[in-house]
Amino acid sequence: MTLADIMLYPGRASELVLQDDLGDDAAARTQLLLTMLGRVGEMRDSIRRGLASTAPSRTGMVGWNAKTLHDAPDALDAPLLKRVQAYAMAVNEENARMGRIVAAPTAGSAGTVPGALIGVADHLGRDDSELVMPLVLAAGIGQVISKSMFIAGSTGGCQAEIGSSAAMAAAAVTELLGGSARACVHAAAQALMNTIGLVCDPVGGYVEVPCVSRNAFYAVHAVAAAQLALAGVESFIPPDEVVYAMAAVGRMLPPELRETGEGGLADTPTGRRVALKMAR
Repeated sequence: MTLADIMLYPGRASELVLQDDLGDDAAARTQLLLTMLGRVGEMRDSIRRGLASTAPSRTGMVGWNAKTLHDAPDALDAPLLKRVQAYAMAVNEENARMGRIVAAPTAGSAGTVPGALIGVADHLGRDDSELVMPLVLAAGIGQVISKSMFIAGSTGGCQAEIGSSAAMAAAAVTELLGGSARACVHAAAQALMNTIGLVCDPVGGYVEVPCVSRNAFYAVHAVAAAQLALAGVESFIPPDEVVYAMAAVGRMLPPELRETGEGGLADTPTGRRVALKMAR
């Protein structure tokens, strides 16, 4: 299955993902949908725990940001923006505290999908049962991308992780809001194409800085991509070609920019100081 296959499907995009994965196995379909509902619940639980805690991570670099944002006055009077960011950071701070999260598709990018999808759903008063099929679609988008590039910062930079999660989230939000299969795929493509070249440079090698705030930014990025696609804005570059371009750029990135801690923010004086401190 390719993004073009999904895009040209006349029905709901997530239905093609289910059909491609399970065929006509009704029992397997029922079980998968129950599993996905459980995943939504686990995502929501990690958000709840993350928003309630200010406990620092092992390094002490993060742990209070999600609650700080969630409890702060809404200076922009933009509750959706604030909610999506806080939800995304809550999940990643739970990850930094070794709490239970759903890798979507990785631990480092785990906040983007729930931040965007559950954030939008809560903003609009949607029930968790309505998030199951959009989450199925998100998984399908991630699966297609993973055929061209390993979804790991060490392989293709952060574009392979946060780019993939943003694409997954954008497609999911678009489906939740009633978008066609074509709109869902173009949302994913636009989210992914605007992450191309993003490096993986976690300070000290820990999935904390800039990872926590990066999930907040790219959860909003995913919602923006969904809004564009729902308005009829499409990617000029065909969606599958966007994936191939991301994969090609990932292979071009030098090792220093692929989760080695030898480039980017990790190689700043502060970044090196944290790495030395945690190595003791």
